[in-house]
Amino acid sequence: MPRQLGELEDAVMTRVWQWNRAVTVREVLEDLQQERSIAYTTVMTVLDNLHQKGWVRREVEGRAYRYTAVSTRAAYSAALMNEAWAQSDNPAAALVAFFGMMSPEQREALNDAVRIAQRDTPDPAPEPTREAAPEAAPAPAEGGEGPEAPGR
Repeated sequence: MPRQLGELEDAVMTRVWQWNRAVTVREVLEDLQQERSIAYTTVMTVLDNLHQKGWVRREVEGRAYRYTAVSTRAAYSAALMNEAWAQSDNPAAALVAFFGMMSPEQREALNDAVRIAQRDTPDPAPEPTREAAPEAAPAPAEGGEGPEAPGR
């Protein structure tokens, strides 16, 4: 189960998720520097930590690494929600409280998600009924001749 990303990890992963391509430390650094003063080695360490934790994979390109996200922001958010829900001693009450915090737009998004999940969940296979089972043919009498033997 993933633990919540730290503030700087989240800032770095946000860029990796938004750009949806392999990124370098330098690209992330330059974008982060528009908001804060941060060192190249700090961004490099954060990306290395994210790699060690399994959030990004990396490939060598020249003398640098290119990092790509292992999963999506949506998958990360879903895992956090699932973990929080699993920690509750009353999951139904936790869901009711969570729904109560939602905006109308979020509730509509939830309704859409439920419809999609229900549509994509295969229906269970119907149980065979006695009428649907084929009737067994009577066994032929000794010698292969019975009342329904061919030629009679």
